[in-house]
Amino acid sequence: MVAVSKFHGFDAIQEAAAAGATHFAESRVQEARDKVPGLKGLGTWHFIGHLQTNKVRQALGLFDVFQSVDSLHLAEKLDEAAAEAGKEPGVFVQVNCSREPQKHGFSPEEAPQAVEAIARLGHLRLEGLMGMAPAGDPDGARAAFRLLRGLREAAAPGRALRLSMGMSGDFEAAVEEGADLVRVGSAIFQTAG
Repeated sequence: MVAVSKFHGFDAIQEAAAAGATHFAESRVQEARDKVPGLKGLGTWHFIGHLQTNKVRQALGLFDVFQSVDSLHLAEKLDEAAAEAGKEPGVFVQVNCSREPQKHGFSPEEAPQAVEAIARLGHLRLEGLMGMAPAGDPDGARAAFRLLRGLREAAAPGRALRLSMGMSGDFEAAVEEGADLVRVGSAIFQTAG
């Protein structure tokens, strides 16, 4: 489980860590810049938002894993910055498995080629695929999760890629459909801090 700590302060995040959380996520570099350095020792930090290429270097200093690699251009910029910094961050290929025009990510048809291209970059560790379901649509969520699971099986045979899918409102369905990581915010932090 990845505790999505955006909009929550130090106390709430430390309380989640005390309860056992070891993976945390933020979606904005600006917000993370103010709190992640003071909380780095709590565990692994994931970036889950849309990352602009002009913020790659700054983000690389804050995060261990980038779950929202949504273009080859971004992957190449991350790879360059990681080489310069002597780092090897984990990355997930973001797939627009719900096919919603307002969401970022590779189309399901582009995903296999994206996986191959990103896997060849020398300073990134390809960890998996990430996708988001349509909000408030349980049937659509399940279909999106199944699509992502099928893409992993088709696009990465022989690779042990993980699936990051599901959020507070649909994580049960995501787990049932094979999620390895779920990104949960409000279900964790609604009572914390």
